[in-house]
Amino acid sequence: MLSKRLFSALIMVPLVVLSVLYLTPSGFAMLVMLAMLAAAWEWSALVPLYAVPARVTYLLVLVAATAIAWYFARSEVFVNSLLWVTMAWWLFALFWITRPALGSEITSRHTTAKSVLGLALLVCAWLALVVLHSRPDQGPHWVLYILVLVWIADSGAFFVGKAFGRNKLAPLVSPGKTWEGVMGALGASALFAFGYAHFLDLQPPLFSSFILVSLVTVLFSVAGDLLESLLKRQRGVKDSGRLIPGHGGVLDRIDSLLAAAPVFVFGMRWIGL
Repeated sequence: MLSKRLFSALIMVPLVVLSVLYLTPSGFAMLVMLAMLAAAWEWSALVPLYAVPARVTYLLVLVAATAIAWYFARSEVFVNSLLWVTMAWWLFALFWITRPALGSEITSRHTTAKSVLGLALLVCAWLALVVLHSRPDQGPHWVLYILVLVWIADSGAFFVGKAFGRNKLAPLVSPGKTWEGVMGALGASALFAFGYAHFLDLQPPLFSSFILVSLVTVLFSVAGDLLESLLKRQRGVKDSGRLIPGHGGVLDRIDSLLAAAPVFVFGMRWIGL
């Protein structure tokens, strides 16, 4: 399993980095859209939507919602409003993670709620990444920063959790995650954010504000991971899909980013960077 994960990572990481740095804003938006469609297909199975026509309709609704978001993406009022809504969604997600039995029954009300939640999170994450990539001040590098930040946080959590993990973070949702792993994620990402702030030559108080935004982003990325784990546990599956050898589905790879991207963009706008 580990060899498959490493092999897949060696292929995917360079492709992702090259795509972020060299695709045009429109090309990048389309690429992220494809990833969100794959994630939406897997999300629809976790809802669950059983019939293929219902799942295809779910994808079409996502495309329509994304097209609307793309049309209004130049409006600062629209983007800021959607980011506020996204923050509210993720605050609710934090509450839901502490109540893992909530929504476990397969009812029409729960199916509708999970479907709407998935659409909102996927569209907002897509918009956040596209807006970030379109920034005139080296937008692609900012996207690369958030990606590397999440990757480093995941790695820090994995290695520290494996070595020192004792206290379970959310045993009913994801038994393998520990508070020590969270500390490892924060420690590793703090070092990276500190180095990047120096690289940007940020001055106080923007220096410390940038690091704080990065750490809050990491905490929400953990929430994104836990939210998908909750959906999978309620559904009784280990992975959201099998598209990526050793890694599961696309949703398994971008669950942290669904929270991290909009939270990071929200925080950057909050501190005026």
